[in-house]
Amino acid sequence: MSQAAALPDVIRDIERVDAVVVEQAARFPSSILADVAGRRGALSGRIAPLAPTMKFAGPAVTVEVRPGDNLMIHAALALVKPGDVIVVDGKGDLNTALMGEIMCQQAVALGVAGVVIDGAVRDSEAIRELGFPMYAAGLNPNGPTKLVPGRLNHPISIGGVTVEPGDLVVADADGVTVIEREKAAAMLPLAAEKVAAESKRIADIKSRKALRPGWLDGALRAAGVLKEGESL
Repeated sequence: MSQAAALPDVIRDIERVDAVVVEQAARFPSSILADVAGRRGALSGRIAPLAPTMKFAGPAVTVEVRPGDNLMIHAALALVKPGDVIVVDGKGDLNTALMGEIMCQQAVALGVAGVVIDGAVRDSEAIRELGFPMYAAGLNPNGPTKLVPGRLNHPISIGGVTVEPGDLVVADADGVTVIEREKAAAMLPLAAEKVAAESKRIADIKSRKALRPGWLDGALRAAGVLKEGESL
């Protein structure tokens, strides 16, 4: 029997991205982190915050459920630690809400940093008033069942991205970016460099010092739009 086959459905103990890395990563936009990570790790735009002011950063607690059943999300809430992000592979199903106000109140009381669901939620107005960061693929008033087994803290696929338990998850108005736990610390200096470079670029535009990027002609030549030696 393989090691993977021997793993229990519920894995209680995981290695989380370092808290210092989470604190520093929270200072950067999700777009900056996605760029320095090789333009990888950004979840599909259909998974969006209930309000544009919502944001968070934290380690992933991964949940896999069957469509329309939230039993394993309740299991996750029983095991999370303060600062964790619950990331749910809900199979993109929008016929049933997997979380609502009561579970979000529980998440707040437990110190959960935020929730990401590839599926539907409900009680959206109450969740907005609560201020709890909830990212979902849609809304539906139907309530879920609590009957079907799933998995907790196994690798999942959500929004086109593979998420491992303990990975860094950063979210803001633009969406959600996930970076592998082992790579997260190395992305921070790259993110700082990119922020500095973009700030200079914006300053040069505002001062009219450089109204187009310096790389444009070279990229157009490489793409065959301009001939060698030709410029716009």
